Amino acid sequence: MSKDKLIIFDTTLRDGEQSPGASMTKDEKVRIATVLEKMSVDVIEAGFAIASPGDFEAVQAVASVIKDSRICSLARANKKDIERAGEALKHANASRIHTFIATSPIHMEYKLRMQPDQVVEHAVNAVKYARKFTDDVEFSCEDASRTEFDFMCRIIEEAIKAGATTINIPDTVGYGEPAEYGRIIGQLMNTIPNADKAIFSVHCHNDLGLAVANSLSAVNFGARQVECTINGLGERAGNASLEEVVMAIRTRHDLFTVETDIQTEYIVPASRLVSSITGFPVQPNKAIVGANAFAHEAGIHQDGVLKHRETYEIMRAQDVGWSDNRLVLGKHSGRAAFRARLEGLGYKFQSDDEANVLFAKFKVLADKKHEIFDEDLQALVSDVVESDDGYQYVSIEAVSSTGKLPKATVELSLKGEAMSATSEGDGPVDAAFKAIESMIQTQAELKLYSVNAITEGTDSQGEVTVRLQRDGVMVNGQGADTDIIVASVKAYIDAVNTLNNRSEKAHPQKGGV
Repeated sequence: MSKDKLIIFDTTLRDGEQSPGASMTKDEKVRIATVLEKMSVDVIEAGFAIASPGDFEAVQAVASVIKDSRICSLARANKKDIERAGEALKHANASRIHTFIATSPIHMEYKLRMQPDQVVEHAVNAVKYARKFTDDVEFSCEDASRTEFDFMCRIIEEAIKAGATTINIPDTVGYGEPAEYGRIIGQLMNTIPNADKAIFSVHCHNDLGLAVANSLSAVNFGARQVECTINGLGERAGNASLEEVVMAIRTRHDLFTVETDIQTEYIVPASRLVSSITGFPVQPNKAIVGANAFAHEAGIHQDGVLKHRETYEIMRAQDVGWSDNRLVLGKHSGRAAFRARLEGLGYKFQSDDEANVLFAKFKVLADKKHEIFDEDLQALVSDVVESDDGYQYVSIEAVSSTGKLPKATVELSLKGEAMSATSEGDGPVDAAFKAIESMIQTQAELKLYSVNAITEGTDSQGEVTVRLQRDGVMVNGQGADTDIIVASVKAYIDAVNTLNNRSEKAHPQKGGV
């Protein structure tokens, strides 16, 4: 029996970035988009072009590089947003403009301050205008799960008449319940006269932990596009998790009359890349991509799996990328093997000079570690990329002993000019951060300090995430090293440089579905 195609629309680069502290650089977005393309994601929502110059440049960069996936930009239902999206997508091989307006009574009254007739007029005009830039236009009813049914039918019918080819019914605030939400999708498709002229899509948030369940319910009621993110990243409690939606459909093919084109072996590499770039660690018991997802400790389970894998595993770890999560490189590995593996992880070298710098860093790490894993390589790239501008880490000397106040001396450089400072603190990391602050006086507030071991073993690199906030702008910095204090200093400096670069950039959280 042939099955319908389910379109996978990934919004990690847009809605995922709206997680406080998860803002990504242009180059980081391109790296993630490249892996999503290898995964055969159908539509990549690269950003919200009007949100800031940085977002515009990121959408433009992704649109210029990616050829096999359709590239999308979000736009509110107004001409300026749509024009900016159209300009950013100009060089895309295949483009989409995703325009939206709020349709629930509470949003129309208190946020938009519009009457229903005005909202319909704005929606129609937005779709018609977006069609001037692309023939693929998606329209979303923001806060659809709290929108009056008759009004939703009216505005969707008019949006399709105006040229919308995809209609999205977002559960913007995670209010939906699977049976109820699925029925709404089915009723809309059965009630709206021209519903057959568009693909119905769902975009579910996870405020009640139901985003994936709501999405899957909607698929069974006729939705043929699911909007989701890697690791379930997203605003507030996050979005529907791409890996969970895809693997649920693949595993329970007896229940779902759809199939996706997703190359599932890239799921784990994509998960790790997104985690590394955003600094949001994946919880060990996270479905599909968590470290314990295919681990068995109970004796009964171990015995069953050894006798027959399917006694306790409903899918193969290799099918989602766990089989290739370990490539042993070492100090004797050559430049070609190093380069080939990074390219396999979705990284594109911009120049031979960049490749040489990364290879030199790899050799330094290989002298410290017996084995180099994919996670080490991803951390290495994150640690090196975009490190040419701003403050540079030079060295640190930290002293900590029982009964004495820890002390750290940090040396930095800025455009070749050296500077150093010494401070005391509650620990060597605290002392190092205070030393840095005494030199550069960021006036930023430390919102998060997180340490994760990248791989197993006492020689593992520690990956540190530092989150700083200043004047409403929140950024992450990452650093990795076998010395956790060095990794901490690198992460702090990375955050400082990012904060300085983005001081004019508003967080992209200016609205959305």
